[in-house]
Amino acid sequence: MFFIQMSGFPGSGKSTLALEIAKRIDCVIVDHDIVKSALLNSVNESQLDGKLAGKISYNIDFSLVDFYLSQGKNVILDSPCLYDEMIEKGVAIARTNNARYKYIECYLADFDEINNRLKNRVNKISQITQVENKNLFYTTIKNSKKPDNLTWLTVKTDNPLHTYIDDVLNYIYS
Repeated sequence: MFFIQMSGFPGSGKSTLALEIAKRIDCVIVDHDIVKSALLNSVNESQLDGKLAGKISYNIDFSLVDFYLSQGKNVILDSPCLYDEMIEKGVAIARTNNARYKYIECYLADFDEINNRLKNRVNKISQITQVENKNLFYTTIKNSKKPDNLTWLTVKTDNPLHTYIDDVLNYIYS
């Protein structure tokens, strides 16, 4: 049984990769954007601070991950992984459920391509539609969180999916 924690800047290809993995391996996808958007749609958006909505959503995400793993399901958490606590929580939940923890970073350091992807996708209420600050974009990518003392996989998602999906699957099964 696997717990696959996705990482990467919005628009880097996490959801596309998660869907492809799930087609090839029987996995449940817990999509942070769906959880957070449902939460924001349930209340007047101005009544809920964005940071609080994110924190609540992450708690729901990890509760779902834990539940599905406890049922013996392979799980993918499709979410930007911007905080060390997310990795720590993911590793702990995997360990508790005797699941193999796998961390996959979708890497796309092309400011214009990220904005093109964000502009051309169907956005949920929780998703950004554009990155305006180029320096913040590159700083966020540079400071991407990764697990200590564990192997992870970084895929360059400026390449077509078919060029790296086999490497992803090999990593998951390694």
